[in-house]
Amino acid sequence: MTKMAKEDRYIGAVGRRKTSTARVRITPAAKFSISINDREFEDYFPTAELRKNIKSAFEAAGIEQKFSVTAHIAGGGVSSQADALRHGIARALLGYDVNLRTKLKVKGMLKRDPRAKERRKFGLKKARKAPQWSKR
Repeated sequence: MTKMAKEDRYIGAVGRRKTSTARVRITPAAKFSISINDREFEDYFPTAELRKNIKSAFEAAGIEQKFSVTAHIAGGGVSSQADALRHGIARALLGYDVNLRTKLKVKGMLKRDPRAKERRKFGLKKARKAPQWSKR
């Protein structure tokens, strides 16, 4: 996997976090744009913090933003969807240029965050919370 052969082809990747899954396609373009579930980037992620988190994949790679990104995201909440999208973008950038691997790996963007909600066990109220104990 080296630089792209055709300019009109896209590079696809999947990013995950908790129960969120993001299928990402990046295409080289003259103007930077992100489209999520056929909606605009600013509409889908209203807070600046989430938008900055997603764009940090491009900043870590040191690539000026010259891509058109389209993504389909399902499951989870807004924050985990943003992390899943960032993970997918980072993996797709590897398909664009393999030499970006060390830059992205140092920032921890290629590792899928394994933290997820623990399952509830029988006899307990939640995963670890037990009912109040009474002596009599």
